[in-house]
Amino acid sequence: MSGKRIAVLGSGAQGSGVGADMVRAGLDVTFIEQWPAHVEAIRERGIEIRMPEETTLTQVRALHLCDVATLRERFDLVFLVTKAYDSRWACELIKPVLADDGLVVGLQNGMSIDDIAAVVGPERTIGAVIEMASNMFEPGIVNRENSPATAWFAVGAYDDATKGREQEVWDALHHAGTVEISDDIRSSKWMKLVANAGELVPSAILDLPLADAAAVPGVREFMDRCCREAAAATIASGSRLRPVFGLTEADVTDADTYAPALLDIVLQKFSSPTTRTTVLQDWMKGRRAEVQEINGAVVRALRAAGSAAPANERTVEIALRIEAGELAADPRNAELLLGAPVSA
Repeated sequence: MSGKRIAVLGSGAQGSGVGADMVRAGLDVTFIEQWPAHVEAIRERGIEIRMPEETTLTQVRALHLCDVATLRERFDLVFLVTKAYDSRWACELIKPVLADDGLVVGLQNGMSIDDIAAVVGPERTIGAVIEMASNMFEPGIVNRENSPATAWFAVGAYDDATKGREQEVWDALHHAGTVEISDDIRSSKWMKLVANAGELVPSAILDLPLADAAAVPGVREFMDRCCREAAAATIASGSRLRPVFGLTEADVTDADTYAPALLDIVLQKFSSPTTRTTVLQDWMKGRRAEVQEINGAVVRALRAAGSAAPANERTVEIALRIEAGELAADPRNAELLLGAPVSA
């Protein structure tokens, strides 16, 4: 990795943790972030990462979005760690300072790889899966639940143009956790979405940590329905069930069994009793969440195949009412998830 210039575009909770690991490994990394107070806090005292085993304070180069227009150097690797719905404009922002043979790596939820490739080109696009839990409510301070010892990633070529270049990404990213190279990154991303469909939005609708939401009577079964519909959407979209999160091909069973098993792994291995999903964190901050990019993607994929996704449809409908201010996230919303009229 000697001499490669790396940017972490979207240096929030997840991006800061990954980026700090790379800086501490001696890599040339620049943080680019849209929260002004966070950038100023990093400039003043560094980025503080609080993990279960230790707390680290790392000095990093941090830029505001507007500073990108002043850059003269070009980046060889850009880790895109924004919300999936910000992918296109973020890629347009970084494109002028991306090396001709540079790579953009989408460390995001949802199926953002097509948006990335549409802007920077398939020959500069690497897909990725990220599985770790972090939160950030104070500028310059990240609470990271998965240290490099337990964080997990997958990377893979978008198409033939980038096959063989996954190792370049592995060389940087392995400092932040276990990295697998996927020969079918689209399917790998769908597998992450299968788990996300059951966990992220349904638990946020209840305004509860993930583990508490899953313990509400009937809710875990509803989450499993969301996961199974997402597995069906995977197959309907032309992708396949495949191992992720360190599993092997022998672990991949039929969709009805494998889909909830992926959620089990998230609950048992990649979250804690206090984990609040990224969707709930967004709502706590008054921000729009990746509702359409997760459960909405399942609905659209099955609709295109002539099928329905009732559990995911209900999840989207309730979540959008919350984002519109018509409904508050609350444990009592379990009744809505489980079958009461959404308009009640």
